[in-house]
Amino acid sequence: MNASPADQRRLVEVAQLDARIRQADNARKNPPQAGRVQELLGRRQELSQELGTRLGARDDLRTELSRIESDVAVVDARAARDSDRLAASTNSKEAQGLESELTALARRKSDLEDAELAVMERLEIADAAVAEQEALIAATNAEGAELSAEGKRAVAEATAAFDAATRDRAAVAGSVPADLLALYDRLAVRSAGAAFLRRRTCEGCHMVLAGTDLHVLRQAGEDDVVMCPECGCILVRDDESGL
Repeated sequence: MNASPADQRRLVEVAQLDARIRQADNARKNPPQAGRVQELLGRRQELSQELGTRLGARDDLRTELSRIESDVAVVDARAARDSDRLAASTNSKEAQGLESELTALARRKSDLEDAELAVMERLEIADAAVAEQEALIAATNAEGAELSAEGKRAVAEATAAFDAATRDRAAVAGSVPADLLALYDRLAVRSAGAAFLRRRTCEGCHMVLAGTDLHVLRQAGEDDVVMCPECGCILVRDDESGL
């Protein structure tokens, strides 16, 4: 196949635009923040599960504290009743029994208050554990929100780059002869499609051509469409090819 050097150079421009299109397409489908966002989602799930465990432990302590407070209230009410009965009693035996019961109630209240203090200390620790976990979740959510916003901006930028490169590609490709463009499209499936030969190196595969291959290229006319013997893309020659 023959094509003017200008048309062949336009093929390289098409190849460069195709590379930009692929890069932009990959960037919009796989923004760099996506991996970390997925990690944070998994981390948040783990943190939320742990928060549920800590909340459950705290709720159990609150329930236990409420039960103790209720028991204290019952003891106080019974002690108040017995005190009133003792004050009104004229029976020494009854009075003795009431005094004995008041002593037992006082011991019971002391035990309950000790238990109440112990539970309150544990509850304070549990509250701190819940707050710590909630802070971790809040930090994770904040980082995730920031990365998601960055990801959306990256996708928008990549989409704009993709659209611009696609438009430019259509404009440049429209000026390339149909048969030459068809050849490029076939070759681009498994190679760069077209690339400059610079300093005896194919810029498509970055391989330095052997002397025999360079000799063949020197014999080709400037309108001849030649292929890289290494990767098969169209080699576009110019003053920097080193021939």
